[in-house]
Amino acid sequence: MRLVLLSLLVIFLFGMTYQTRNHPQIRHNTLLDRIQHPFDTRLRYRIAEVDSRFGVTENELKQISQQATDIWKAGTGKDYFVYDPDARLTIHLIYDQRQDESVQRRQQLGQIQNNQQVWVNKNQQLQQFKDELDRNNTLLDVKKAQLNIQINQHNQYIAIINQSGGIPPSQRNQLMQQQNQLQQHIFVLQQEINLYNQKIQQLNLQVDELNQLNQQIDSSVKSFNQRFQPRLFDKGSFNGKQINIYEFESVEDLRLTLAHEFGHALGLKHNQDPQALMYPLMKEQNMQNFRLSAADLALLQAR
Repeated sequence: MRLVLLSLLVIFLFGMTYQTRNHPQIRHNTLLDRIQHPFDTRLRYRIAEVDSRFGVTENELKQISQQATDIWKAGTGKDYFVYDPDARLTIHLIYDQRQDESVQRRQQLGQIQNNQQVWVNKNQQLQQFKDELDRNNTLLDVKKAQLNIQINQHNQYIAIINQSGGIPPSQRNQLMQQQNQLQQHIFVLQQEINLYNQKIQQLNLQVDELNQLNQQIDSSVKSFNQRFQPRLFDKGSFNGKQINIYEFESVEDLRLTLAHEFGHALGLKHNQDPQALMYPLMKEQNMQNFRLSAADLALLQAR
């Protein structure tokens, strides 16, 4: 009987060792889990702590975590994870200064984007105003040319009359009317030119204002880039017993960060592909439609 029990124990221990070697993620499951599910090699996890200041509920985090595990399933065709309310591996959303920094980052980025949109709108209005002034300038040039022709014709006519002995009394009123009309045309044209010049001054003021806004935006962007550098994945961590999340900017960011930490739970280290899930910087990854890279799959095969 003792030999049978000893043999069974040896077989059990051998099976457990073999299972852990080929599926290292299950070492994070409890012994009871492994006994109860001897052929299930998925890593069991659960939600343990969600700080309400993140604005995410436990149910929402559960859905996002499952989406994170789907990244691994979609990339490999295998199930590596399963949610279990009694699992040993736990997920914690812990609010600290990193999330405060993230909030400030989003606020400053939002302000920069708002100012950039204001600049775009003002630039469009300025261009429309400039186009209008260009049309006015062209029209004024035409009016100037036409008026100069009329003035020259009038002066030539007066010169001819003067050479002929002066203005006949019968034409004096007519010439006076023509002269008054020309003076009135000159006055009206001068008013239009003055108005045009005022608009030019207004345009220059708007150009100065737009340039100042552009300088402010450039300064804000430089300050933003200096303060908020691409971040290491220390906004999340895996310590062998739990996944801690300290900061994220969006649902997509949280999903990818969780997927990254799940990768560590699978026994993977960082790689050197900037677009990979297991790259240590959150920088060039496709947040919206992420897919495991060849570098991620190579890590998985080599573990």
